[in-house]
Formats: sequence, structure tokens, C-alpha cells
Amino acid sequence: MRSVIAIIASELDIVKAIQEDIKVLPEEQTIMNSPDFSPSNLRKNVLRMASDKAGHIACAFSLIEIVSTLFEQKILKYNQENPSDPDRDILALSKGHGAMALYACFYELGWLSDHDLDNYFLDGSELFGLMEEHTPGAEISGGSLGHGLAVAVGIAYGYKKKGINKKVFCIVGDGELNEGSIWEALLFAGHHKLENLTIIVDANKYQAMGRTEEVLDLDPLGDKFRSFKFSYQECNGHNVEELKNNLIACCDSKQPAVLVARTIKGGGVDFMEQDNCWHYTRLTDPDLRKKALEQVQSNRTPGEKQ
Repeated sequence: MRSVIAIIASELDIVKAIQEDIKVLPEEQTIMNSPDFSPSNLRKNVLRMASDKAGHIACAFSLIEIVSTLFEQKILKYNQENPSDPDRDILALSKGHGAMALYACFYELGWLSDHDLDNYFLDGSELFGLMEEHTPGAEISGGSLGHGLAVAVGIAYGYKKKGINKKVFCIVGDGELNEGSIWEALLFAGHHKLENLTIIVDANKYQAMGRTEEVLDLDPLGDKFRSFKFSYQECNGHNVEELKNNLIACCDSKQPAVLVARTIKGGGVDFMEQDNCWHYTRLTDPDLRKKALEQVQSNRTPGEKQ
């Protein structure tokens, strides 16, 4: 376990590296506009990126209200003019295949350009299907599931050891909780009382190969997290007010905190919701693309019957 986490944290230069890392903003977005973090607009950005080029649309859609709340409600401290601001909080996306949800936010902040979005996932693009740390605003490379949380825990531990008053947020998927490295990281965080750490679980009930309860049932999650010395919150992951209140409670906790956000995979587009084919399926049908965009623009609530 020490080789996975403690060595990361003991190299306290990681803090300096994060703070001093310079990520250049796109030239065509030098004027900072007021970002629109509304869920409907973020889903529209995701559809613009994905089009017929890439899968993982449903994986990004279940995250939308979570990332919207973090940025819109200023739960996450950031500087629109400088994604590498040394005083920023850290948001680590361990669930790397949800990258489009964060790219949608980064575009609103001016950290990504129109060219970036329109060339997502194409040869030569700066935006990959899984989160890469070279992207302005991205803190870690994610997608090798189970690894991102260990890195986030190491960063939080480094901040605590150096007395740096910054928060670390880490988004993981519920299927990702199958990985043993997740529980090693939780043990370390609980033991060292990393109250600067908040883990958000995107609990959409599915993973690549099926329903999480059928692949590996981890319930009751609350009992497990509490036994690892975490404070535990749970809410509707598509209700912004619930997310806001529970995230504030996590930030105020004197223990490391976890919020299990109960979400709907593909949330926001009725034909994608709870259909695990959309974990990978590309949106190639023009009629389905049109229908998806219409539902997103209508601000349809995830799970709402049409």
C-alpha cells in the first residue's frame, strides 16, 4: 500500500509541480466570458464533442449536475484566468472516461477552444477520450481505473503535511469501486485523517460490462465508508440543491468525506438512460442526434417521462 500512496505523497515536490505547472490557454479564448454551467448547456457541449466520433456519452451525462454544482456554486475554488493558479483547489477525475463532462466546463471557462471541442477525439487532437493531465484544468490522467484516487489521496496528504489550506476533490465511478487500489487509498486517507479530501462517487448503477450489483455488489456502501473512518453523505446526483448542501457538509467535515451521488447513466436523454449500450455506442444516427439535442435544449430532467 505504501508503494501506491505514501511514496506519492512523501515526494512533496508533487505539490510544487502541481502549483508551478504552466498550461497555456487557447489563443482564441483570451477574452474571459461569463461561463454557463447550466446542465442543459453542458450536455449540449458534450453532444457537440461526441457527435458521431466517440462513445462514453452516457458516462459523461451522469456526471453533469455534479460538475455543474462544483463550478457554478464555487464549491471548488478556481481562477478562470489561470487554471494553474497555485491557490486553486484540486479536482481529480479518476473516472477518466467521463472526461467530456469536464471538458464541457473547461470550454465554458475559456480553457478550451472551439477548435478543441470540434476536433475532440480526432487524430492530432489535444482532447483524448480519457482525461489527460496536459489539458488545461486537468490535474491527473484518468482512465486506468482505481489509480486516480490514490494520486488524489497523495496530493491531499502532501498538502496536510505542508500545512497548505487547499481542498482535494476526487470523482470516482461506482464500478471503479471494484478496484482494490481504491480501498487501499481509503484506508490511508482514513488513517491519516485527511479532512481536506472529498470523494464523489458517481453511482449510476452501471459499469462497462453490466449492472454494478451483478458484477460485484458493494452495498451497503455507507457502512463500508464509515468503517474506513469517512463521513458519509448520499443524495440525488441530478438535484443541484441537494448536491450543493451535501458537498458543503463534506467540506465542513472533520474527517475525510465521501458523497455518493445517485445518478442515471445517460441522464438527460431518454433513449440513453439506463441503457448500457451507450457506454460505448456512438451517436451516428442523425435522427437520434437531433432527438438528443432537442431533449437537452429543453432542459429535460434526468429520469423524466416523456
